[in-house]
Amino acid sequence: MKGALLINLGSPNSTSVKDVKNYLDEFLMDEYVIDKPYFFRALLVKGIILNTRPKKSAAAYKKIWWDEGSPLIVLSERLHKKVKEQVDIPVELAMRYGKPSLKTGIQKLVDQGVTEIYLVPLYPQFAMASTETILAFADKLVKKHFPKVTLSDLPAFYNRPDYIEALSENIGKSLNKAKPDHLLFSYHGLPERHIRKSDVTKSHCKLDGSCCKTPSPAHEFCYRHQCFETTRLVAEKLNLKEENYSVSFQSRLGRDPWIKPYTDFVIDDFAKDGLKKLAVVTPAFVSDCLETLEEIGMEAKDSFIKNGGEEFTAIPCLNEDEKWIKTLSSWINTWATN
Repeated sequence: MKGALLINLGSPNSTSVKDVKNYLDEFLMDEYVIDKPYFFRALLVKGIILNTRPKKSAAAYKKIWWDEGSPLIVLSERLHKKVKEQVDIPVELAMRYGKPSLKTGIQKLVDQGVTEIYLVPLYPQFAMASTETILAFADKLVKKHFPKVTLSDLPAFYNRPDYIEALSENIGKSLNKAKPDHLLFSYHGLPERHIRKSDVTKSHCKLDGSCCKTPSPAHEFCYRHQCFETTRLVAEKLNLKEENYSVSFQSRLGRDPWIKPYTDFVIDDFAKDGLKKLAVVTPAFVSDCLETLEEIGMEAKDSFIKNGGEEFTAIPCLNEDEKWIKTLSSWINTWATN
C-alpha cells in the first residue's frame, strides 16, 4: 500500500525562550545544516549560539505568532488537510525539526498499512540543509524502525511548469495590486561551501557568475542555479523586463561567506538609490514563516522605509493557493498510480 508524507522545516512549540532553544539545538546540530565535525559544531552551537540567539529568536517569533500557533505549522496543516481531500492514498504531515516529527509521520502511515512512502519535501530547490537532510534522516529512521517500508521521493520541483504557473499566478496577483517599480526574488541563503559540496562533478560550481548559466550535471543538486532558474522562468511567465527584477539571498548565519548578493544590503541600496516602490517574493518557501513574515515583512520593510523607500510589498508564499494544492495533489496521485 502506498502513502505520501509532506515534510516542512518545523518550528518551536511556542515562543518561550526554552522552546526556541530546544528547536534551535535540534536544527543547528544537524550535520547537514552546520557541516562541521561534531566537536566544532557542538562548540559553536551549544557553547555560543544557544547562549545568545534563543532570546532574540523568541522575540522575533512572538512578533509573527498566530493565535492558532506557529504560522508555518498552521499553514502546513491547512495544506495537508486540503491535499488529503484531493488524493487517493493516505497522506500525513511531518516536520524535519520539532513536531510532528518525521518518525511520527512515518508511523502514522505505517499504522494505516502503508509500506511504500513517497517523501514530499516542501522545498522547490534542492539543498543539503533542506532536502538532503530530510532524505538522509528518513532513510535512517526507516532502516532502524521500519525495515519493511520502502521510500521514494519527489525531486526538486523548481522548474516544473505547473509549479511555475502556480507561483507566477500567485506573484502576479500581488504585482497587479502593488504595481512596484522593482520585484526582488529573495531566497534563503546558504554557505558557499554547501554549493561546492553538492556539486556532483566536483569542479563545475565556481560561484563566478557564469557557472549557474553553463549547462552541467551539477545543476541537478545546485541550489544557486535552481534559484536563478526559478526566477528566470517566473520572469518569463510574467513578461518581466530584466531591469525590473533581481535575485538576492537572505538569513545568513556566522562569518563564513554565503552566496551573494545579500538581501538586506540589496534592499537598503535600492532605497538609498531612490527606488520608491519595492515588492519582495520568497520562492524558497511554500509556506510563510519567520523568514518571510518577520525578516522580510517587518525588518526588511522597516529598513527600506527608513532608507528612503515609500512602499514595500511582501508577497505571500503559496500557502493555501488552490492551484498549488491542485498541483501538489496531482504529483502525488501520479506517483500513486505508477
